[in-house]
Amino acid sequence: MTTILLSGAISMIVALIGTWPTIKILRGRKLGQQVRTGEHAPAHQSKSGTPTMGGIVIIIASLIGYTLGHVLTGDPMTASGVLVLSLMTGLGFVGFLDDFLKLFMRRSLGLRSGAKLLGQVIVAVIFAMLAIHFPDSYALTPASEHLSFTADFGVSIGAVLFVVWVLIMVSATSNGVNLTDGLDGLATGASILVLAAYVLIGNWQFRNACTTALTQNCYNVRDPLDAAVLATVVMGACFGFLWWNAPPAKIFMGDTGALALGGVLAGLAIVTRTDLLLLILAGLFAIETLSVVIQVTSFKTLRKRVFKMTPLHHHFELVGWAESTIVVRFWLVAAMFVALGLGIFYVGWFPS
Repeated sequence: MTTILLSGAISMIVALIGTWPTIKILRGRKLGQQVRTGEHAPAHQSKSGTPTMGGIVIIIASLIGYTLGHVLTGDPMTASGVLVLSLMTGLGFVGFLDDFLKLFMRRSLGLRSGAKLLGQVIVAVIFAMLAIHFPDSYALTPASEHLSFTADFGVSIGAVLFVVWVLIMVSATSNGVNLTDGLDGLATGASILVLAAYVLIGNWQFRNACTTALTQNCYNVRDPLDAAVLATVVMGACFGFLWWNAPPAKIFMGDTGALALGGVLAGLAIVTRTDLLLLILAGLFAIETLSVVIQVTSFKTLRKRVFKMTPLHHHFELVGWAESTIVVRFWLVAAMFVALGLGIFYVGWFPS
């Protein structure tokens, strides 16, 4: 518990203090968001030039918080924690390249979609392959070759299909957060809520681990407590960043932060054996992604648009909702999905 509190506090302080000089540096180099003419609601034109790539701060604060928290408390780092943090950093680097090209070219285009997808694939595949290694003294590895909901179920799907499954999860979550990151503070606040859920899940799994509590519904998870530490670290970094990212935002996280946060959510789901539960916990991100899928499918097949604009938050902008209203209401929706997911998780533990 000490490591959780200390690591989270360190990452939050680093992000809170470190974001301001980052804003000044990016402003000084004129590395700001470029908004295409006519993009989104008219109010978005005023955001052109706002510093982006703020996800760098979230990643650095998380790395510092996780490392110092373990060093100062003497708790050893675990394979699960290091792997998920590496997944987050690797995807953040892919996003950084995309952001850098956007800013360097002074236009709203970065990496080509194929190159961006390739980067995500490489990072996700390396994570998946490593995650089924590093067994502990109980032969538990950070991930298992089973599908999971509140715990593993069914038969093993094998290493190859497991890698494909991880690739799907990582791509879906990273792109889901990226699509949601269209209004000030929206993706950051929603990510905080999902991360808070994983703090609770990791703690609960640790206290009911099969290695220490041989009950009917114990959990076979390698490093649940360190998963909670990592979730707290990233949540703390997001809290510090949100101070500057809340409406009206002084800085955007960019693809650097969006891909990194999506990656850490997928990684936490995999190492806590809650793969499919993530679809509920991250329900807001799923809805935002689904709105794009519906819009594209409808337009290509029927030549009709279901929404005024997607992702969904832009539809409500064009309907006339104020940006702050959309952000707060979407946070509430995210909170309801998290509450539902946690309820299902805890109900699944109690004996029938």
